[in-house]
This record gives sequence, C-alpha cells and structure tokens, in this order.
Amino acid sequence: MPKKKTVVHNSTHPMERKISLKHMSDITWRIFRIMSEFVEGFQFLSDFSKEVTIFGSARIKPGTHWYNEAEKLGGLLVKNGYSVITGGGPGIMEAANKGAYKINPEKSIGLNIQLPSEQRINPFVGRAKGFYYFFTRKVMLAASAQAYIYFPGGFGTLDEMSEIITLVQTKKMAKTPIVIVGRKYYEPFVAWIKTTMADEHKTINPKDLELFHLVDTAEEVMKYVKQSRERTIF
Repeated sequence: MPKKKTVVHNSTHPMERKISLKHMSDITWRIFRIMSEFVEGFQFLSDFSKEVTIFGSARIKPGTHWYNEAEKLGGLLVKNGYSVITGGGPGIMEAANKGAYKINPEKSIGLNIQLPSEQRINPFVGRAKGFYYFFTRKVMLAASAQAYIYFPGGFGTLDEMSEIITLVQTKKMAKTPIVIVGRKYYEPFVAWIKTTMADEHKTINPKDLELFHLVDTAEEVMKYVKQSRERTIF
C-alpha cells in the first residue's frame, strides 16, 4: 500500500502574514511595557528606606477594630523611621497609609493598579506609583521590604502571604519577618496548616511553621519589625 504523502502548508497569503506580524508586534510591545514597569517600579522604590509592606482586605471599614489597628501600626512604623508600603487601595491599605500619612506623608507609599477609567487609590497615599499589570505590582510589593505584615483579608491576602512564605521557605528570599495579625481570624487557618499539611499529609516541614509569627496588636508587630534588617533586593 503506497505511503500517504505529508502535505506541508507554507501559507504565503498576504492577510495571514499581516496577522502574524501584527501578533508579533503586539507581543513585542507588551514585553517592553512589562520591562518598563519593572524598571520604573524599582527606580521608584529606590527613593525609600526601611520599607515595611502591609497587606489586608480592601473591605475592612473605617472605625472597625482591624482598621484602627492598621492605622495605629502605620503611625508607629513611621515614628520609628520606617516607610509604609501598601497596595494603595481602601480598607486595611487605607488605614495603614492613614496612620503613616499623619506622621509624614512622604513615608506613606501606595503601589496601586491602574483601571480603565481611574486609579484605585486612597487619599492617604503621599507617594504613589501606578501599575498596569497586576503581576508587576505584586513583585514591587514583595521587593526589598524589611518586613511583611498581613491583616485579615481574602484570597488576595492569602495569595500574597503564601508567596512570601514560599520564597523564604525555598531560600529564594533572605529570611525576613512575616507577621500575621489577628489571632481569632487566622488561628483556624494556622491550625489547618499544622494538623493537615504538616502532621497528617507531611506536605510541609513542621519547622516551616516558624517562618511566620501570629500576633494580635500593632505593638507586637513592632517587636518583630525592629528585629529585622533592611534588604536591598528581594
């Protein structure tokens, strides 16, 4: 039985070539835009020292317990010579920026995300940098901080927390204080990590639980921040 011939299609149709070139042009433009965001982001952060990055829910309302505690922490950090970095949005981010802004607006920093019609930024950010891509902004929030603080939050906060813990766990980042604020909120989650992940399934080492600290107050956070050293790269 004769073998079937393999037909190779080398399309030279002008329209297909035009679409292909346009696609490559779009990819190239996007790569340069990403590179530009990284360069501008690192240049922006180079103006600051002793940065502490604070994460938490955008849904926490002013006047509530964790909003007030985040605001208190922002003020304590700036009083002790630190710069406060948040995602620049509402909720916990706004509270931390507010506390910092009251002491020194130049130490209240927001790395916000640019939306089609606006920049999602709270009014207590003294120095701001907007990002088009969520992932470049996320890298900037992780870059060079002297400590990482996590207040009660949702999926985004858990994602950012898990990523930083993983970077320290895998030694891709120098050991840096990771402080989780809110015992009542986070204790069930921490218990699950211990009993299910570490003890039952052994998907993590029990010593990995030592990579973070669970506290309840701004004053407790400060004890760990003061033990940290400034980092220049992440």
